[in-house]
Amino acid sequence: QMQLVESGGGLVQSGGSLRLSCEASGFTLDYYGIGWFRQAPGKEREGVSCINSSGASTDYADSVQGRFTISRDNAKNTVHLQMNNLKPEDTAVYYCAAEIWGCYSGNYYQEAGYSVWGQGTQVTVSS
Repeated sequence: QMQLVESGGGLVQSGGSLRLSCEASGFTLDYYGIGWFRQAPGKEREGVSCINSSGASTDYADSVQGRFTISRDNAKNTVHLQMNNLKPEDTAVYYCAAEIWGCYSGNYYQEAGYSVWGQGTQVTVSS
């Protein structure tokens, strides 16, 4: 069974940092682009960052550019999202998702293309 499990969420003060992890089981991430999405209460889910299968290409939403860094360790079948200088508006449930050969120009965050989703991890940033 193909699964993604997120971890690393929690409560942090404004300006703090968290590192989210997305670990795959039941399949190898070698051929998959990974996207991070988030959904705040009362808002639609939005794409935050993605990384292609080799790690050579990444993308960030304007709202997190310069504060978040996505990386992957294919040997550990894991993708990380380092989040620095967190702001209250970053509060949301964060999801990772996998799309085969995903994360490329013009198709970074099309949710329909992501076939495997994690259950989400809560990130809360207090002011």
